[in-house]
Parts: sequence; structure tokens; C-alpha cells
Amino acid sequence: MHGFSFAAPATTAEALDLAGDQSAFLAGGTTLVDLMKLDVMTPAKVIDINDLPMRGIQRGRDGITIGALERMTDVALSRDVANLYPVVSQALFASASGQLRNMASIGGNLLQRTRCDYFRDVTTPCNKRQPSSGCPAQTGENRGHAILGTSTACVATHASDLAVALVAMDAKVRLQSKEGERLVALNDFYRLPGETPSVENVLKPGELLTQVHLPRLSWARMSAYVKVRDRSSYEFALASAAVALDLRGDKVLDARIAVGGVGTKPWRLPQVEEALKDKSATEESFTAAAARAAEGARPLSHNEFKVVLVQRTIVRALMSVRGVR
Repeated sequence: MHGFSFAAPATTAEALDLAGDQSAFLAGGTTLVDLMKLDVMTPAKVIDINDLPMRGIQRGRDGITIGALERMTDVALSRDVANLYPVVSQALFASASGQLRNMASIGGNLLQRTRCDYFRDVTTPCNKRQPSSGCPAQTGENRGHAILGTSTACVATHASDLAVALVAMDAKVRLQSKEGERLVALNDFYRLPGETPSVENVLKPGELLTQVHLPRLSWARMSAYVKVRDRSSYEFALASAAVALDLRGDKVLDARIAVGGVGTKPWRLPQVEEALKDKSATEESFTAAAARAAEGARPLSHNEFKVVLVQRTIVRALMSVRGVR
């Protein structure tokens, strides 16, 4: 591990004053410390933000606000989150392991780096880790890689289950810097790799993610998260689906759908949502709509199975919601 300086500020203003291009914020540490041990991340300064006032789960008239330092387990167990947005609670419980969920913060989960083996192996090229060095996954081992939102520079999947659920729910994140605050839709927060895969989101140097806001959606209770993976725990998604349905009888009035494990960012599917509207909530209509999920997909040599898998995962999630009345 490279050498670094360490600071533990008591206020947000102090933390922002300390931050810079070569600094990293430390919350739960379940991603940062791991990558520092591998020399994938080598910040010159580590800023411990655990004493900052970025906690709390607050329910208001316009939705639920979650502090970025809240631990994943606490949010998953929150009665308000579990009752009003079950998709979020389920996505959290499908993440990592119990021990990691007890340590990992909500903000850290949303900012975690990809699990691409080439990214984590400093002996191999990786455009995300070292710009313009190459992307071996294009022709190498790519079974777990993305089929949506890829480029010739990067095909790495986004790792967060929580982010998929939050994108489906139109969540926003509050960002704070020395210049002030801004509220950004999570779907716009993440960037496609294009030719600059090392730039993963719209965070500016020294900017903090301080809160997550889930907007009020009366029918978010009718939601679910389904994750398909190689083993039943402590494994990343091959495909996942976060869905919510607004039903009147057996008719779909509206829908929210996002998928994970297949995209370079959490992948919202407006075309599938639109295909569901005014249709009967049947397996046949779900299957027909889900057939549009892989539009624009670019499978690689080892992951073409994800085209069908993501469609079936969406149908499975929708069927599970239909069964909840």
C-alpha cells in the first residue's frame, strides 16, 4: 500500500477544505481500503468523514431522505424504507454479506468501483484504472461484463445493487462542495464510459455525496428486486431487475424498471415501462415488454447469454410484484 496522510475532520466545511484532486473520503472503507491494498487506488490523502452530520432516515411529505453515512443494514431494516420502497430494502439485503452491510455506507455503496478483474489487477491494462492503456476484457474473459452502454474503451459493469433500485425509483443525490450544494438525479449522476471510462460520475474533485432522496411514489409499495448470480450470497449480479407496478385490477397503469449486472451503469428501461402501460398484468404481456430490454445490446464472446437472462429476470420480478396485493 502506498503512503498517505490521514485526517478526521469534525465538520463538513473542514472536510471540504481538506479535499483535493489526490484525496479520498473514507466512510465504511469496504471499497476504498480494499482497493488501496491492491494499489488500484493510491490517494495521497485519506479523509475520514464518519464524524460528519450525514446520517438519519427521515420521512417527509415528499418522500424519504437518507444520510450518506447511514449503514446499509440500518437502511434495509428501516420500517419506512421496507414498507414504502421494498425494492430498496430487498436490493440492500441482496448486496455483499451481513458483515459488510453492517460496515458499508449508503454513499460508499453508490460510489463503489467496478468488480472487473482487469480493473483490480494492476499487472494488466485497464482504461478505467489507467487511461489509454487498453481494455483486455474486449477479447479476454468477459462472462460477467456489460452488454449495454459499452464502448471500445470499457465494458465493465456497475457493481451496486442499491443503485439499480434507486434509479428505478427516480432517486436523487445531494452533492456538496465549497461552492455550494446541488441535487442530481441518480440516473444522470453516473456517466457512460465512452472514451473516458476513468470518469465514472459527475462528482467534482473534493465534492461530497451527502444525501439520497427517494421521491414520494404511492405505488412504490408494489415493487421488488430480483438478482440472478452464480451463488446465493456474497456474489455480484449476472443480471438483476428492480421493478414497480401501478396496477388497477389486472391493468398496468404505470411502471418503473431498471436492471443491473448488464450495464456499464444502472440501466433504466423506459421502453419496457412504456410497453407495459395499459396492458394486462400477465406473464405474456410481461414477456413481450421485457423482450425490449436488450435493445442496443452488444454482447461479447462469453456473455451473450445475458440478453435472454435479463429479459427473464425482469419477468420474474414483475410476476413477484403481481402476486403482492
